This record gives sequence, C-alpha cells and structure tokens, in this order.
Amino acid sequence: MASTITQRPAATKRTPMDSLRKTALVAGAFYLLTFVSIPTLALYGAVHQPDYILGSGPDTAVVLGGLLEIIVALACIGTAIALYPVVKRQNEGVALGFVGARILEAATIFAGVASLLTIVTLRQAGVGADGLITGQALVGMYDSLFLVGQSLIPPLNALLLGFLLYRSGLVPRILPLGGFIGAPLLLAGHIGTMFGLWGRVNVLVGIGVLLVAGWEFSLGVYLVVKGFKPSPITAGMADS
Repeated sequence: MASTITQRPAATKRTPMDSLRKTALVAGAFYLLTFVSIPTLALYGAVHQPDYILGSGPDTAVVLGGLLEIIVALACIGTAIALYPVVKRQNEGVALGFVGARILEAATIFAGVASLLTIVTLRQAGVGADGLITGQALVGMYDSLFLVGQSLIPPLNALLLGFLLYRSGLVPRILPLGGFIGAPLLLAGHIGTMFGLWGRVNVLVGIGVLLVAGWEFSLGVYLVVKGFKPSPITAGMADS
C-alpha cells in the first residue's frame, strides 16, 4: 500500500506595510475621529438653557460632550503631526501654517470645554441664583470660542491642506475641490454672523459646512482605504 504524503501548504508571507502607507492610515484615522463630536449638538442642548445652572440632576450629557470634544481636539493635532513629514516636502511654510492652525483649533476646543465643565462644577456646588449670570457668561464664552475655533479656523485648514495635497497630487485632485469651494462660503457666513448681518445658522454656513466636512471625511476615508498616490515628493520615503 503506497504511503500517502500530506504536503502542508506553504505559509503565506505578508507584505510589510511601508512607513508612507502607515502615515496615510494614521492620518486618515485621525481625520475620521474628528467626527465623533457630532452628538454634542444634542448633548449640549440643556446647558444652553438660561437657567441650567439653577437646575438639578445628572450632568452626564455635558461631561460626555466635553469628552468627545477633547478627543476631537487631540485628533486635530494628530492629523497635523501625521501629515507634516509628508506635506512639508511640497511647501514647508504652508505645512507649518497648517500645523499651527490645527493646534490653535485644538486650543480653542479645550478652552470651550473648560467653560462648560466650569458650569457643571458651579451647578453641582449649588450656587443657585448667585451663579446665574456667571453660568450664562460661560455659555456665551463657549459659543464665542466655538465661532472662532471650530467655525473660522476649519476653512483655513481646508485651504492650507487642500493646497498642499492638490499641488502634490498625493490624493485625487477632485477631493480638495470641496474644501476650496466650501471654505470661502463658510468664512463669509461666519464673518457675517460676527457682524450681526444674519444669525448663526444661514445658507452660506450650511453649504460651507457640508462641503468642508465632506472634504475632510472623504480625505479620511481615502487615506485609510487607499493611502497616498505616487508623487515626486514622496520618492524614497516609502521604505525610510
């Protein structure tokens, strides 16, 4: 009886991920992480009530919203740190501007969260009517910080990073176009709000938010799924 020889299949070798692909993956993941604060639109509803500081009950919604915003702030910095070594090869000055704007955006988020958490602390301490004006002032500070940090700076980020990625060809050139179109609309809408020309919610802001957010979300998805496209500025970086 002939012996049966069972051959074991050869082990499949995994192709190691090069450093450039890892950079794209990390940057894309950070960009997608910046969208986790969307629920704060609902979570912060109660704290915007004029007499919130006089009420009682759990402050879980506000604290959770603050935690989500802190994650976004850290992710903002993460996107800049991850992309800087690559995009600086296109234009170091613009790349530094992008890093600085991202850090400034994160700083305003931290300051805004601190304002809301201060309201929670005063409410839990039972300050009562004596803290009513202070609570309203802290909410107003948060709204002002949001207008400056999360409304005026993102269009600047879209223009800076869009320029770097468009010129370098690291992503399909159609992706930054949403940012190029949406950023001026968003800036105009929020500047008009600052001068009292219209309310915080208006057509320019609505269209601008959709375009800029769409640009950032599509960039995150593309970097996670595809990575950077071949580009002259990344020559020699893949295996470094």
